[in-house]
Amino acid sequence: MVDQRSIVSCALLLWMVLLFEPTFQQPSQPLSSHAERVALLQLRSSLGLRSRDWPIKSDPCFIWRGVECSNGRVVGINISGFRRTRLGRQNPQFSVDALANLTLLNSFNASNFLLPGSIPDWFGQSLGSLQLLDLTSSSVYGPIPASLGNCTNLTALFLPRNNLTGTIPPTLSNLLRLSFLDLSQNRLTGSIPTSFGNLGNLSVLDISGNYLSGSIPPGIGNLLKLQSLNLSSNMLSSSFPPELGRLDSLVYLDLSSNLLAGTLPSGLRGLKNLQSILIADNSLGGSLDVLWSMPQLNFLDVSGNNFTGLLPNSSSNANATAAVFNISQNLMYGGLTPLVGKFGVIDLSGNYFQGGVPGYVVTNASLDRNCLRNLKDQRTLAECSSFYADKGLSFDDFGQPNSTQPPSASPTGKKSNKNVIILASVLGGIGVIVLIVLFLVVLILCSRKRGTATQRGLGVGQIPAGSSPPPAGALVNFSGVGDAFTYQQLLQATGDFNNTNLMKNGHTGDLFRGVLENGIPVVIKRIDLQSIKKEAHLLELDFFGKVSNTRFVPFLGHCLENENEKFMVYKYMPNGDLSSSLYKKTNTLDDTLQSLDWITRLKIALGAAEGLTYLHHECDPPLVHRDVQASSILLDDKFEVRLGSLSDVCAQEGDTHQSRITRLLRLPQSSEQGASGSSTALCAYDVYCFGKVLLELVTGKLGISASSESQLKELLEDTLPYISIYDKELVTKIVDPSLIVDEDLLEEVWAMAVVARSCLNPKPSRRPLMRYILKALENPVKVVREESTGSARLRAASSRGSWNAAVFGSWRSSSEVVVIPGASGTKVEGVSGLKHSATTGSQGSGQNGGGEHSSSRRRHSRDIFPEPSGVQDVEKSDQD
Repeated sequence: MVDQRSIVSCALLLWMVLLFEPTFQQPSQPLSSHAERVALLQLRSSLGLRSRDWPIKSDPCFIWRGVECSNGRVVGINISGFRRTRLGRQNPQFSVDALANLTLLNSFNASNFLLPGSIPDWFGQSLGSLQLLDLTSSSVYGPIPASLGNCTNLTALFLPRNNLTGTIPPTLSNLLRLSFLDLSQNRLTGSIPTSFGNLGNLSVLDISGNYLSGSIPPGIGNLLKLQSLNLSSNMLSSSFPPELGRLDSLVYLDLSSNLLAGTLPSGLRGLKNLQSILIADNSLGGSLDVLWSMPQLNFLDVSGNNFTGLLPNSSSNANATAAVFNISQNLMYGGLTPLVGKFGVIDLSGNYFQGGVPGYVVTNASLDRNCLRNLKDQRTLAECSSFYADKGLSFDDFGQPNSTQPPSASPTGKKSNKNVIILASVLGGIGVIVLIVLFLVVLILCSRKRGTATQRGLGVGQIPAGSSPPPAGALVNFSGVGDAFTYQQLLQATGDFNNTNLMKNGHTGDLFRGVLENGIPVVIKRIDLQSIKKEAHLLELDFFGKVSNTRFVPFLGHCLENENEKFMVYKYMPNGDLSSSLYKKTNTLDDTLQSLDWITRLKIALGAAEGLTYLHHECDPPLVHRDVQASSILLDDKFEVRLGSLSDVCAQEGDTHQSRITRLLRLPQSSEQGASGSSTALCAYDVYCFGKVLLELVTGKLGISASSESQLKELLEDTLPYISIYDKELVTKIVDPSLIVDEDLLEEVWAMAVVARSCLNPKPSRRPLMRYILKALENPVKVVREESTGSARLRAASSRGSWNAAVFGSWRSSSEVVVIPGASGTKVEGVSGLKHSATTGSQGSGQNGGGEHSSSRRRHSRDIFPEPSGVQDVEKSDQD
């Protein structure tokens, strides 16, 4: 399958080879312009570049990293992913005025380099020769200057994943040579300029992830060289433009998550080269017949619309051989045909398909909420019968006969009497057990009643987990918890909770996307009290009423009018959650996913760690999230983390004032065991789950954080042997191959893998505290440099009880090594489950302590790793 990023990468690489072929060779002469040397030195100072990258005493054309010269003049500057000096990191700014003196500059690439500030207007007047401008993920904010339209030599303009605001300036349509235009993942508003139809050389156009409204300009149909078009995750309305059928070169089309309506025009049959089409989460309807005739189509996602009709038979549609086939949340019906047997990944959930499931349907197909026979989680008989009756079609009633088999009679009266005796004995035993259980429950409730004042702490609520819910409003001050919405307001925001706005079915309620009257996009959780614990929404309201932190999903309000349904309103997160963000970036199916860049991944890990650190260490008693995984890590428009799934948060076990009997006879809910082997009501459980998230970020393999115990065990056995504090190169065997990292960034990846492994220690007491994990992620290079070096000074610093020593408490306790197959006999630390030295110390996330190696005795974790008051910074300072 060819996705958008593959198209962009290949096309951009070819373009750069053709454009800068002479500059890829070693320059034949040194820098000849004194003015340009002064300009480079000014740029070095204003951006805080390190001397190892741009050494002052060396010639820029020969030595300076990222500087390209031609005939002794500077023609290209690439500082992508550079690290600033320590002083430069303290006050980073968009200070590039010296570029104006580089009159022959063809390209300026500052992607993944922090440039907080707005793009200056003089770019359009002073950089007339500029052909490439790349400010991807550079923290740029403010409007796009209209003067950029004067850079008529521009062929590639990349400004994605920033905080740009305002409208798209129509002057960009003056860039007639432009081949690549990427303005995605910003906060742009207004409409798409109709004059974009003049950009006849465009091959890639990506304006996704903004707040654009209005219709798709018909002029885009004039961009005959366009290969990739991504307008997803905006607020575009009107119908599907038939002019798009003229884009003969189009390979990738993504119009998902908009407000498009109407039907698919028949003119789309002309898109013979289209390989991927995503038009999910709109209100489009009609038939899908137009898509079956596309010969190259191998990725199809039309979920969350109103498409209807029967699936065609593959014999008449031999060309429809998509690898991914997602038509979920539509109105498709009838039987499953051999067509679905051609697809590698299938999602047909949320339709009205009936009949049996043929053998050619792959085993991992998603078939929930249909009308299929002999499957769980299907629609009710009433729903299916009503749907087919409205269409004038017959429904097979799930293939069930109308009569039931009569009970078989006992062959003899003697056997019948024997059965009666057995039955009476069984019932008597059950009765005794019930009486014992009732006695224990009463005992537990009485003991918990005495300790409710501090059960949830913070006091985040006074509702003990597992008890009956209190009367609404008795313990929670609803007036201070967001706004009170009316049911009518929420109906209007979600289109009467239309299935097209259904985002997912959560374990505590269904999540719907909506837009309030003031235009604010929101997510609304509908909680059915008949199928979900009645106290769940009260606990969550109490949490938001008592806890305030920017790392939690913004809570806007609630609606408690209905007796059996309650509603929670949250701010909409434009980038979804971590799992969907990684997947949407590539739409690939194998383990070599190209997803978020490393800078963004590290940013996400830090944000999640900050939220968990707040729960574990700043709340009294400590709170446990209990659902840490990629799907609960929500991402706003700037990829800042907002933790969600907060309905399961509870006080850590052992930190409440429960009686001994209560703790001994704890209800199953508070003592359930996770894959980590620890109670889910311990902070150590969160640490273990967070370790899985870190491993997912390092390897790029989706679903690690949500995997089952058996799947995780196999994955850890294949992964952990390649994480060693003594060998950086080993980690390259498991790192996401789509990541582009230099030597410095590889150390950060290595450090995160090391931290992940420490979190995944099978013994809860040997996992690091979350506050130590946060410090380690804030200083990732220091983690591996301090721990792997042989310096006595560093060992001394570690032994004094630094945060770094806390992270590595579990490493020093391992006494075995394993040989990695195919690694030339290289030995590294053992994976989970290996024996640990009986003489080592430990520390757990649920305690204020850690572990340290000792050859004589085991010290109490509380005495081993105190927070250091003056541990020296052992990392070498950056040269300036």
